[in-house]
Amino acid sequence: MNKRQQLGQSKRWVIKIGSALLTNEGRGLDKDAIENWVAEMATLQKRGVELVLVSSGAVAEGMKRLQWKKRPTEVYKLQAAAAVGQMGMVQAYQSFFQNHGLHTAQILLTHEDLANRQRYLNARSTLRTLINLGVVPVINENDTVATEEIRLGDNDTLASLVANLVEADLLVILTDQQGLYERDPRLDPTAVLVPEGYAGDLRLEAMAGGTGGALGCGGMLTKLKAATRAARSGAATIIVSGRITEVLLKIASGEELGTLLLPSQSPIAARKQWLASHLKMRGTLYLDDGAVRALCQKGKSLLSIGVLRIQGEFDRGEMVACVGPDGQTVARGLVNYGAEETRKILRHPSEEIEKILGYVDEPELIHRDNLVVV
Repeated sequence: MNKRQQLGQSKRWVIKIGSALLTNEGRGLDKDAIENWVAEMATLQKRGVELVLVSSGAVAEGMKRLQWKKRPTEVYKLQAAAAVGQMGMVQAYQSFFQNHGLHTAQILLTHEDLANRQRYLNARSTLRTLINLGVVPVINENDTVATEEIRLGDNDTLASLVANLVEADLLVILTDQQGLYERDPRLDPTAVLVPEGYAGDLRLEAMAGGTGGALGCGGMLTKLKAATRAARSGAATIIVSGRITEVLLKIASGEELGTLLLPSQSPIAARKQWLASHLKMRGTLYLDDGAVRALCQKGKSLLSIGVLRIQGEFDRGEMVACVGPDGQTVARGLVNYGAEETRKILRHPSEEIEKILGYVDEPELIHRDNLVVV
């Protein structure tokens, strides 16, 4: 099985669809195209693929409804267009997914939501719950209230951050181009498509240039940078034309379409390196022998029942060290409860957390995906 076939069988995909595709170059929502993409996504989900959709198009659809021919530069007008256009986008996705018996959920994010650790964890928990329920989250930037995102942001970047957030295996960026070319095909019809490369390769970034069209914010360079961000958590990226018939199903079958950008490390290695290298310890958890064996020998999550005592003051989402009975640090990870809450639930099984605290954020004190053994 080659790399394309392996990626086609990935468990969790983030799919990003660009404005030019969704609005048929500004002529209003292309509902026939949206219906086709939704049908493909429904087929993928029936095969066991977990899906998160990042959708552009709110501003473009709002411009169409407001009969604006040119994308405005004033922030307040962009916000107004986003507010109007969001209604049409949500209606379209909801109706088409319902035809396949699937529920959708609208999630509006800003970069601040993903930069703030508390908001990041809240978004992560919500998305994980939706995915487990079989719901397809439809994510867009919260353009109506955020100004920086409209001036500088783009949904390629958002899609890559979402790929990190949900620990996706594959990011698919559907665009109006076939992929990355060695030269701009709009200027040089003889330009050759780059079929494969590594995310973060500066030689590839040198091949890309310019910005997107009148409707979108991002060009090919933005998409390459998004692939680099997605690779931080180990996700591969495929940049491909959304106008290819059954493009998502063809990707799933391993067909060589578009440009495949691979991470230099596996998903697990990339995330563990991030955990091990970039965060400072905010506290210490002292574990019993059973908890140490669960972490080090069985690859399990850390449960509150295995914690004897804690040291330090930390908030939810901060990095803590895990120390065994011999005083040696055995692991470090992102804790799901603050110090005050942890003191209340330590030595208690997960089933009692809600009774003790009155709520439960996560059944684990540290989930294995947010933990690295040292």
